[in-house]
Amino acid sequence: MHVPGGESRSMKIYELKFLPLFENDLNEIIDYIAGTLGNPIAASAMVDEVEKAIHDRLQSAESFEQYELNDNHEHPYYKIHVKNYTIYYVVIGNVMEVRRIIYSRRNIHSKDWR
Repeated sequence: MHVPGGESRSMKIYELKFLPLFENDLNEIIDYIAGTLGNPIAASAMVDEVEKAIHDRLQSAESFEQYELNDNHEHPYYKIHVKNYTIYYVVIGNVMEVRRIIYSRRNIHSKDWR
């Protein structure tokens, strides 16, 4: 990548990995929206928005503020907000590892969210 007035820099390329926990979270959210709320169109739109938000972030996964948790973690967490939900991910080398998607008002400082 060429930066006008600057030196050429190469952009870091990230691979994308989803933990099964994230996939379970998302499936529960979609089941709730489509089944319990009876709105399959909104459920489908939610999947699209989550996908887009993650892929948009993939280009610059570490360019955002780190999210501090109370526990010591080997890798810092980052957040993405989509509607009433927060997506949590870490970057390990060149991998953006998407770990959870949780209702934004949930207490994530309890041990049960990880």
